[in-house]
Amino acid sequence: MDTNSNEQTLKITSDDLANISVPDAGLSPVAPPRAGQTTSYGTITEAADKAPAVEEQRGSLLLKGWFYLGAAGLLGALFAWAICEPFFIDGSTTQRWGNFWIIPAIVTFMCIGLGVAESIVERSVRKALLRGLLAIPLGVILGFIFNFLANMIFNVALGIVAAAGVQTYKNPAFWLARGIGWAVFGVAGGIVYGIVGQSGKKTTYGILGGAIGAAIGGTIFDPIAMLTKGGAASRGIGFALVGVATGVAIGLVESALKDRWLYVTAGPLAGKQFILYKAATSIGSRQQSDIYLFKDTNILPQHAIVAISGSRVQLKAAGTVFIGGSPVQTRVLQDGDLIQIGRYAFRYKERHRA
Repeated sequence: MDTNSNEQTLKITSDDLANISVPDAGLSPVAPPRAGQTTSYGTITEAADKAPAVEEQRGSLLLKGWFYLGAAGLLGALFAWAICEPFFIDGSTTQRWGNFWIIPAIVTFMCIGLGVAESIVERSVRKALLRGLLAIPLGVILGFIFNFLANMIFNVALGIVAAAGVQTYKNPAFWLARGIGWAVFGVAGGIVYGIVGQSGKKTTYGILGGAIGAAIGGTIFDPIAMLTKGGAASRGIGFALVGVATGVAIGLVESALKDRWLYVTAGPLAGKQFILYKAATSIGSRQQSDIYLFKDTNILPQHAIVAISGSRVQLKAAGTVFIGGSPVQTRVLQDGDLIQIGRYAFRYKERHRA
């Protein structure tokens, strides 16, 4: 090797090592916590303590009370009319059984429809069957009783309008007389609706709504007969309108007068409102529950209870329930609270009265 090379030898001293600096890789230094400040690094169970995000859904028209009760009244009235009409003779009240049965049958099937409609919408087959079995005898009994009362009231009203000079059914006063008399048919439907719902307040709302709806239907019965030239078509359309008006009016009155309710904002029943009539309303996966939540294996048979004591409304949970995104076991509900149970979400609402 040539030891006389002109290349210089690289020498590193201890001073050179002390002056070496590491380039910044883009990491920001973490500032130490200030006095009194606690640094949180999270917990393993933090995600489990938060409610899953639930997107509010648009409610279905089919789940509106006035809609499904109106449909139930319509179908009940049409079904009864279809059974009795072939055996009905115009101008007769005693010759054929169709003349005798047509009004009581319409009241009966209208009562049955109103009694089971809510359970069918909630997809509780067992509850619908139980309510239907109760509504059948109630409908038959009330059908004949209120048919007698309706005829009596109608005849009294006819006497009053006749004394005022009304001599033909083409006069609006005659229509009003029929509407007043037939209002009792709606009362029968409202009574059955409340009894199968096991609520005195529901019965009151049902009676009021039923009377209003049936009165409207009875009032337009004769104008329909005039337009359709009488006969089977006029009776079918007229009774159908009585049925649908009764159901719609019950739903609207009930919704207008409610005090406290749960509105479903997410889940299979989005758009349905559950009015809190009872002192204790059960929520769970049992079909007998007051609020039946189906198709969710995370929901217990009796998952929670909403208890009312005076102005205090309290939720008591047996399973996982989130209110405002936080898990709760017992909570006094406030207007606007968002309640999550499984894939269902409810908004608690109450009416503020002066």
